[in-house]
Amino acid sequence: MVNYKVELHTGNMLHAGTYNSIYIQLSGTKGESDWTYIKETACQDSVIEHQVACPSSLGLLEFVALETKPYALLAYINDNWFCSKVVVTTPEGSTRHFPCYNWLSGSERLVYREASGQYDGIRLYEREEELKIRHQAYQWSIYADGLPNIIKADSVSDLPDEVRFSFTKDSEFKFTFLNAMVELNLQGLSTNKEQWKNLEELSHVFNCRKTKVYEYIEKNWKKDEFFGYQFLNGINPMMINRCTKLPDNFPVTEDMVKASLSEKSLEEEMQDGNIFLVDYKHLQGVTANVINGKQHYLAAPLCLLYMTPEEKLMPIAIQLKQEPSEENPIFLPTDSEYDWLLAKTFVRNADFSEHELNSHLLRTHLLAEVFAVSTLRNLPMVHPIYKLLISHFRYTLQINIMARKSLISKTGAITLNASIGGPGMLEYLKKAVAELTYSSLCIPEDITARGMDDIPNFYYRDDGLKLWDIIHRFVRSVIGRYYTSDSDVQKDSELQNWIKDIFFNGFLSNASTGIPNSFSLVTELVKFLTMVIFTVSVQHAAVNNGQFDFGGWMPNFPTALQLPPPTTKGQCTEKTMLQTFPDINTTAKGIATVYLLSKPSSDIVLLGDYKEKHFFEKLPIQKIKDFKHELKVFSAEIKVRNERLELPYTYLEPQNIETSVAL
Repeated sequence: MVNYKVELHTGNMLHAGTYNSIYIQLSGTKGESDWTYIKETACQDSVIEHQVACPSSLGLLEFVALETKPYALLAYINDNWFCSKVVVTTPEGSTRHFPCYNWLSGSERLVYREASGQYDGIRLYEREEELKIRHQAYQWSIYADGLPNIIKADSVSDLPDEVRFSFTKDSEFKFTFLNAMVELNLQGLSTNKEQWKNLEELSHVFNCRKTKVYEYIEKNWKKDEFFGYQFLNGINPMMINRCTKLPDNFPVTEDMVKASLSEKSLEEEMQDGNIFLVDYKHLQGVTANVINGKQHYLAAPLCLLYMTPEEKLMPIAIQLKQEPSEENPIFLPTDSEYDWLLAKTFVRNADFSEHELNSHLLRTHLLAEVFAVSTLRNLPMVHPIYKLLISHFRYTLQINIMARKSLISKTGAITLNASIGGPGMLEYLKKAVAELTYSSLCIPEDITARGMDDIPNFYYRDDGLKLWDIIHRFVRSVIGRYYTSDSDVQKDSELQNWIKDIFFNGFLSNASTGIPNSFSLVTELVKFLTMVIFTVSVQHAAVNNGQFDFGGWMPNFPTALQLPPPTTKGQCTEKTMLQTFPDINTTAKGIATVYLLSKPSSDIVLLGDYKEKHFFEKLPIQKIKDFKHELKVFSAEIKVRNERLELPYTYLEPQNIETSVAL
């Protein structure tokens, strides 16, 4: 007889343990063990050690099978168990690792493959059997024509347990959503359809949970300097471009902006690279929503900005519609206070629409879902790309299902409380998808394409480029362990199926996006994987984490506007501004939504923290340590930089970046 020492690791999340009876079977190249009953109870964050006796050696261990059965006295309870991994020490003294990271329900049997061996050594038919099961569990579904496909699941309960929230995340998220109005002192406002009487009333009502950034914005939202700042370091730093020639539909003249420039002409400032443009052309013609039974409005503004010699980005001209006409005046800083402020408010509302549906929903949430589903469908657990990526899709499928139901369904918060809600959402999203490109998802190329390489005080760019480089080096070093030549990439059929699935279901087979439908080079693979990890972690943090900071004070980021864009100058007053702002109930629901979306749970996993151990080879383990160290060093550098800033830019501090789209 020979004995195998077995360690069964239970996860550390709440209710990970079980009273169910646990059974284990080992399989190797020379046979398999009998099913062995594990007498000990699996408690949360514990390790059970047990001996599995066999008549003779099983050879090279390849599989571990686990089965749970309800405990006889508690047979009526389905007591799930979360097994993190199984570690087996053989009679010969070698150690074999079997990552699980899965929930087992009563009377369920699951088989796990050894993970520390060479990937090429796994028999093809075994991988195919695993992927057949995954193809059944993770199927594609069409959400709407012209949009990326989504996971086929009508509700969270349709998802496999392995990709669902932990008990902690689930309970905290539900509690937060149900109590956001209470936490923000908004109870009683959700049914108040009156208009705001003055800004002091607004400030008094929302006097709870204000962050330092929120308070700064409440004091400075009217200032041109802060208005310009937000295009660089607010929650949507994706819209601004350097302008070397004015668009034909934006007839700004020298006389209009002369007072806003220094000594040079507009043409000279453009040639010097000091003029910038933000164009919300995708909002042109989009159907605006009806809220509280009243028609609301959208603008499709063009905004011209000037980088002053003092390195302040200042707005110098705003046109609220795309087609120039006498009824579409160009507003200027020299206009009356409320003419200019109202023009900027329409820009901020347009930015809300662009941010929530394009920069946030499409370019992080929906793409993350595409990457996740393709990974789960096409890559077996032993595949090195699966091991690299799977932690970056933690909770993504569930959060997206919940977002579709609570935010953009017929009764969703954005649907009911935003000018872009209702039919306008799909109209706009289809336009955004049509403009989506691979290069725009890669920050080095995107920054260069927008002409933003050298504009000062652009902290999103500075931090984002540094993080891209750190991720790229990490990916290249890990991937180099498994793909030593371009031919290794070309011969990997599972990898090729993975990218084809992404190309077809995520980018709708549109070659003009620049997204590859196959890989030929190691460098291509490294770049694409860098983009995936960057998108679901860094980019999501940049456009998500500051939503309450920048959107909590409604006048700075209004979800909806009740009056149409003005067609003449000199008519706007403070009363006009207040009549344009959303009603009290619309405001309250919008603020509660951005509060919820900005509040992380206590079981957050940060970029670099690979808590689920899928790699067991020395090189990738060391590279993960190096990656985490680089992020820690960079975090310290950001803190030093931020000490000198009036408004610190913290969203891309690694300690604030979640590893996946989980919020």
